[in-house]
Amino acid sequence: MQAIHNGYRGLSLLMDLNWDRALYLGTIALALGAGAWIGTYYG
Repeated sequence: MQAIHNGYRGLSLLMDLNWDRALYLGTIALALGAGAWIGTYYG
């Protein structure tokens, strides 16, 4: 039971780290896309 609990806690930490990384990459991609869109229409 202890091993299951430790494994779940490790998996939860891994998911938290990956969620932060995905949010970071998504924000950069959105900013680049917005910049390209503005450059296309107002450039």
